[in-house]
Amino acid sequence: MNILETPEKDTDYSVPALARGLSVLGMFNARTRSLSIQEIAERLGVSTSAVYRILFTLTNMGYLNKHNTQYELGARVISDGFSYLASRDIVEVAMPHLNELRDRTSLSCHLSIREHTDSLYLYRAFAAQRLSVNIPVGTRIACHCTAMGRMLLTALSDNELGALYQHIRLDDYPTPAPRTLPELQALIEGDRNLGWVLHRSDYSTAIATAVKDHNGKVAAAINLSGPDAVMDPAGAKERFLGLLLECSAKISRDLGHRD
Repeated sequence: MNILETPEKDTDYSVPALARGLSVLGMFNARTRSLSIQEIAERLGVSTSAVYRILFTLTNMGYLNKHNTQYELGARVISDGFSYLASRDIVEVAMPHLNELRDRTSLSCHLSIREHTDSLYLYRAFAAQRLSVNIPVGTRIACHCTAMGRMLLTALSDNELGALYQHIRLDDYPTPAPRTLPELQALIEGDRNLGWVLHRSDYSTAIATAVKDHNGKVAAAINLSGPDAVMDPAGAKERFLGLLLECSAKISRDLGHRD
């Protein structure tokens, strides 16, 4: 084959319906806020019957809204997009502060946000020592089972916490995690008043606190975690807690939070 020739693309794995759905979402912008099914079909070059199922699916999932005969972008697109951008902003802001905290303590530091009832790990400052606790980015752990997760739950009121966990079987989790909703609500209320959480598990200890945004709301959580042998000596936890709270204040300040 001549090197100037363009090889044919392998389309065996393409999903036409998905491609059309993404094309539909891409039709909307600052100038084009709404479109009818006929306009969408014409832009795709297909019949209205062919595009109907795509529009129904996107509307049902919240990516589109339908008003009379017009379609427009739904809240799902906006919320997902801003959640992604917000998480990127938090990582970029927090990274240098967490790296500095790791260097000052020789302990692993992590950053997480809440997704439903999970704590999603977005960043870790790796402690390069033999005895260290390092949880990979992308890990999800049930919020009520971890120090960072519990701090993330402090953003919710009692009613919001109840609504979030109304269908969750808490007694499926091992102790010391709370096993009932009232127990969880009491635990989170105490965490909120204290402003930090200490949690022990598997010969390691984690201390976590919240990071707040410009509205004063809990936007993320950070922690310091290490083996009990490092965390237990007299005065160690107090020193590490002070450094963690100092780091949280710096990150929150950079996110626009003012006490």
